[in-house]
Amino acid sequence: MPDTVLYLAHTGDDGSLGTTSLEALSAAKSTADALGASLIVGLVGGDVQSAADSVAACGAESILGVSGDEFAVSRYATDAAAAEAIIDHASPDAVIAPQTPRFARALPGAAQRVGGRIDTHVAAIDTDGGLSIQRWYYRQRMVATLSREQRPWILVVESGIFPAFDGAPGSASVENVAVDTPATRTQVIGTEVPDADAQTIRPEAEVLFVAGAGWTKKQTDGETHLDTAEKHILGFVNGAKASLGSSKSLADQASEGEAVLGFLSHLNQVGQTGSTPRHQKGLATCCHGEEPHVVGWRFINERRAVNLDANCGWAQGKADVLYVADAFEVMEKLNALLSA
Repeated sequence: MPDTVLYLAHTGDDGSLGTTSLEALSAAKSTADALGASLIVGLVGGDVQSAADSVAACGAESILGVSGDEFAVSRYATDAAAAEAIIDHASPDAVIAPQTPRFARALPGAAQRVGGRIDTHVAAIDTDGGLSIQRWYYRQRMVATLSREQRPWILVVESGIFPAFDGAPGSASVENVAVDTPATRTQVIGTEVPDADAQTIRPEAEVLFVAGAGWTKKQTDGETHLDTAEKHILGFVNGAKASLGSSKSLADQASEGEAVLGFLSHLNQVGQTGSTPRHQKGLATCCHGEEPHVVGWRFINERRAVNLDANCGWAQGKADVLYVADAFEVMEKLNALLSA
């Protein structure tokens, strides 16, 4: 049984903790409470005081911090060294961290350095009779329950599994942990980001909107209407602040020389060969709703679809609600309501 649970997180560009990090804190707190273990918080970033104050009410026995300009950006060398230093200082039995790109890259190396073990994409934590986890395999078609004897055991928790910590902010005392800053060959000179309206992948959005290949096919008048399709899709995604997904058939059309929607890429692909997002609600349009696509929707809480075919795959128990209608007409009305 673990005596100490370490919550490990990094700050964002503004010095705060993101939603995924706050969800991992809830996981760490509930795990420590259930096991009767001590909770320690470890933070990495340029300046961790603001983040520490935001989680002051989590009940941690201490808050450890590694801060400085060299730790403000994502680099393997500095992130792995910071994680190693905090883990060595805290001597935890279990480490719980968020599944972010930054930590997914650095924590496996830190686990090797401290002589521990790591499991990523953790989907559940069980404390009955000890500590065990659940993890999905084979594109979320198989789930395994795992336990380990090796310590420290680093658990990198997937987003959307636990509720985000929402305790009242306070004034936290941070114990600085010294790190021998490693020599780095990577120098960060700036960041380039797309305009807000150009960003269509929004992991923290409440709604996922998925476009299928039907948007690019001939419509009732015998013609294709790509300009209108792009207007309807982007109008809804930006108006509802939704995240945009794509079926494989639509994403593949670019390589097949067919007409495509200019703002879509394989990064938007959802399904067996794409991503498996976690949003509160999902709306599929002009999709068939077959198994390879729907497997990417299994963690969406409320699933709805728009399709002219009442016998499509969405109608066979895969969608909570199926609207048998023309997606062009439906989205035009939805966008009018959003802009009203």
